[in-house]
Amino acid sequence: MTDREPAAGAAENRRQVLYWRLLSRVFDAEEQPPLEAASMAIVEDLGLPAALLDPSVSVDTVVQRFPDLAAELAGLMAPGDDPAAAGSAGPAGAESGPARAGEAEVRRAALVSKLLLNVFQTGSGSVSASQLARWQADAGWLERACGAEPGQLRARAGGGLGATLAGLEGDLVRRMRLREVLADPTLAKQLTPSMSLIEQLLRDKANLSGVALANATALIRRFVDEVAEVLRTQVEQTSVGTIDRSVPPKRVFRNLDLNRTIWQNLTNWSPTDERLYVDRLYYRHTARRTTPARLIVVVDQSGSMVDSMVNCTILASIFAGLPKVDVHLIAYDTRALDLTPWVHDPFEVLLRTKLGGGNDGPVAMALARPKITDPRNTVMVWISDFYEFDRSQPLFDGIEAVHRSGVRFIPVGSVNSGGQQSVNPWFRQKFKDLGTPVISGHIRKLVFELKSFLS
Repeated sequence: MTDREPAAGAAENRRQVLYWRLLSRVFDAEEQPPLEAASMAIVEDLGLPAALLDPSVSVDTVVQRFPDLAAELAGLMAPGDDPAAAGSAGPAGAESGPARAGEAEVRRAALVSKLLLNVFQTGSGSVSASQLARWQADAGWLERACGAEPGQLRARAGGGLGATLAGLEGDLVRRMRLREVLADPTLAKQLTPSMSLIEQLLRDKANLSGVALANATALIRRFVDEVAEVLRTQVEQTSVGTIDRSVPPKRVFRNLDLNRTIWQNLTNWSPTDERLYVDRLYYRHTARRTTPARLIVVVDQSGSMVDSMVNCTILASIFAGLPKVDVHLIAYDTRALDLTPWVHDPFEVLLRTKLGGGNDGPVAMALARPKITDPRNTVMVWISDFYEFDRSQPLFDGIEAVHRSGVRFIPVGSVNSGGQQSVNPWFRQKFKDLGTPVISGHIRKLVFELKSFLS
C-alpha cells in the first residue's frame, strides 16, 4: 500500500463524516452527538471556524467575520471544479501532493455542507421576514458557489437546483402569511406591535400596497409612539447647556428668587412695625449658553441591528425635540444615508431605511465627520456590532482621529430592551484602550451617557 492510499482513505472518511452529518441535520434538526463531535474535530483541524457547523449562523455572518472565505465559496460547486487541484497549492509555504489534495477535498466538503445545510434546512411553522431575508442571502451564496449571480438560478427556475431553490423560497413566503393578515383590517387590528413584528414590516414594506400598506404603517407608527413615550420619560429631566451668568437675569416675577431676597434683606427687619422692608429684589439667572450641543448618531442598519435602528431612531428624535440640541442621524450598511431632515419623525426615518446588507463604516464616517464643527461641544454615538469586512483599521483610524479632536465618542454595541449583542472583540479591545469602552445592553445606558453630556 502506498502513502497516497492511506492519505486518500483518511480524507474520504472525513468527507463522509461531514456529509453524513449534513444529511442527518437536513432531515432531522436534532443533533447526533457522535457526528457533531467528529465534525467539530475535522473543522478545527482544517483551521476553519466552528460557525460553519451552526445552521443558525448565516453565511453572511461567517464571511463578514472571516473575509478570506468569500473567495473560497465563489465557484466552489461550479461545473468542472476540481477541489484537489484548487487546493493543491494551498497557503504560501504549505505542502502539496496527495496529502494536500486530500485536505482540500475535506475542506471543500465542510464549506459545501455549510451552504447546503443553511439553504435546505428550512424547518416548519411560521416564518418571519428576517428569516426569509437570511435564507435569501444564504441561497445567494449557494448560487455564487455554483458559478451564478445571486438570484440568477431562482429566476430561471427551469429545472434542477434553480427550481428547487425557487420552490423553497415560495414555501417560506407562503409560511409568512403576514401580507394576508395585513390585507384584512379586522385581523390587522388584532396584531400587537412588537420589535419582531416591526422588523418584519420594515423588511417587507416594499411588497405591500393598498390596505395592507396602510395597516402596516399604522402598526409601525403605533409602535414608534409607544416606545417614544417610554423613552421620553427617561429623557424629560435632561437639562441642556450651562447657565450663562454673563447675561443679566430677566426681571420678571417667575424669575424672582424669593428665598435669597428675604435673606439678603433681613437687616431691614423692623421689630417695631414687625415688617420686613425690601429695598432690593434678587432674580434667578435662567439664560443658557446659545451654542447648541451637537449630537451625531450613526446607526448600522444591517439586518442584525434592527432593534438598535428602531430604538436609536426614536431616541434621536426625542433629543432633537429638546431646546438647543442639534441632532444629526446617519444610517449605513455598504452605503451611508443622511436622515437628518427627518430626524424629528422616527416613523418617516424608518420608512426610508432598508434593513440588511453588510458594513462599511468608513463610508459612514466620511459622511459624519464634516458635521463636526465644534469638537468640544459634540458627541458622536456609533451603534454597530463593528464587524467590518476588511476595513476595520481604516474605521478605527477615523474614530480615533475624531476622539483625539475632542469629540466625545460613544461606541454602542447594542441598544435593545434586553440581551447582549455580539461585538467584534478586536474593536472592543481597541475602544477600551482608547478609553471609550463599548456600551452594550439596555437603552437606558445610552440615555444616561447622553444626559451626562448635555447637562
